[in-house]
Amino acid sequence: MARYRGPKSKISRKFREPIFGPDKVLEKKNYPPGQHGPNKRRGKQSEYAIQLAEKQKAKYTYGILEKQFANIFEKSSRKTGITGELLLQFCERRLDNIVFRLGVAPTRSGARQLVSHRHITVNGKIVNIPSYTLNAGDVVGVREKSKSLEAISASLASSSVNKHEWLSWDGALMSGTIINLPERQQIPENIKEQLIVELYSK
Repeated sequence: MARYRGPKSKISRKFREPIFGPDKVLEKKNYPPGQHGPNKRRGKQSEYAIQLAEKQKAKYTYGILEKQFANIFEKSSRKTGITGELLLQFCERRLDNIVFRLGVAPTRSGARQLVSHRHITVNGKIVNIPSYTLNAGDVVGVREKSKSLEAISASLASSSVNKHEWLSWDGALMSGTIINLPERQQIPENIKEQLIVELYSK
């Protein structure tokens, strides 16, 4: 299962963004980690370093390993359209991400765990593969036996329903439908996908 097991606050500080969700450490120490903290003189980054950092940020954000990410890029480059936008679209269409977007889990890692533990269904059938790619019209729901789980109830209670135009949520059935595939402006992640495309195109 693709997941980062190291210190999450350190990664968030590296990119100066809450990659894994709200982080109090990031608020207190909004500078990169390291021995010299905010006083370290950092030289100008090379073009390659900037592109690589953007790719790493995208991988950490969606919880995708290198080989998986490279495969997603390859699929995106073969399709007709803007490669960078298609790359993010494929990331958004992952089952663990959809579960997170619907508010069933507060984080993507939490969503990944729900999927792996067989609490999530797709079109009525249990799917336990976090990287499963969904299409427009697919219905993602909470398994009947899992609807009473406290973790799911708490997450749904704290999330704002229908905050994503391309998804719809039915609270009574505890299921969501993918209305259409997300366009770039509907993806809130602060990722400069063009830099990733340039990196892989070298």
